[in-house]
Amino acid sequence: MSKRIGTKLLAICAMSFGIAFGGASAAQADDVLAARLGALLGQERAAIQQVSDARVAALTAVPPASARNIPTAPDVITYDNAFLASQPSASGGDQWKCLAEALYFEARGESVRGMFAVGEVIMNRVDSSRYPSTLCGVINQGTGRQFACQFTYTCDGAAEVIHEQAAWAKVGKVARLLIDGAPRQLTDGATHYHTRAVNPRWARVFPRTATIGSHHFYRQS
Repeated sequence: MSKRIGTKLLAICAMSFGIAFGGASAAQADDVLAARLGALLGQERAAIQQVSDARVAALTAVPPASARNIPTAPDVITYDNAFLASQPSASGGDQWKCLAEALYFEARGESVRGMFAVGEVIMNRVDSSRYPSTLCGVINQGTGRQFACQFTYTCDGAAEVIHEQAAWAKVGKVARLLIDGAPRQLTDGATHYHTRAVNPRWARVFPRTATIGSHHFYRQS
C-alpha cells in the first residue's frame, strides 16, 4: 500500500469513526486508526479465503466476446465456397443449433449467398419486436398449430434428421458467422421469404427487397 493511499484511508477512518483524541498525540491517533484499519483488512482477507478457487475463477473470468455482444465475424464476407471453406469448423449451443438446422432444412440447396440470405431473415426477426427475441423462438414460432408455423420444415410431419454431413458443416459455419456478427447486407432488412414456386398473400403487401437463388425476400413495413 502506498503512503498516499494509506494516508487517505487513515483520514477516511478518522472522519467515519468521529474520534476525538483529546490530548492524545497525532502519532497515537495514527496508531489507533492503523490498528482498526488492519483489523478490517484482516476480516476481508478471512472472508475471501472462504471462497473456493473455482468460484474466484468464475467470478473473475472474462466472458467470451460472443457473450459480450462483440462481433467476431470477419468484416468482409465473400459469399462463395472458397470463403466458407476457409472458416474453422463451427459449433455452438442451442441457439446455434436452431439456426443451423433452419438453414439446413430451408436452404442447404442454395448457394452460399442464398444460405446467408435466409439466415439474415431469421436474424432480422430476432431483432424485431414483432417476433420472439431468440433464434429458437423465431424458428419454432407457431410450430404445432395448423397453418401457423413460420418455417415449413417445423410442421411438415417429417423427422428432422441430418443426412448430408457436408451440407451440415457448411450451414453450421454460416450460422456461426451470423451469430458472431457477420454484416447483413444481402436482403435489406428482410423479415420474410418464399420460394418462387408459391405466391403467399403477404407477398402482395410487403415490399420485395431481393431475389437470391430460388427465394424472393420481403421486408415487413
